Amino acid sequence: MILVFALIALGVWALVATVIELRRDGYRAAPTDWSRVAGRDVDDR
Repeated sequence: MILVFALIALGVWALVATVIELRRDGYRAAPTDWSRVAGRDVDDR
């Protein structure tokens, strides 16, 4: 039974940590840096 409680606590901890890290990271679309895309010549502009 102790293992079940420990597993539940670990799961809740992981869920909370995931939400916190996603908020800290921003979790949003980032603009594409076209100078890093292979096969695309950005000097033609």
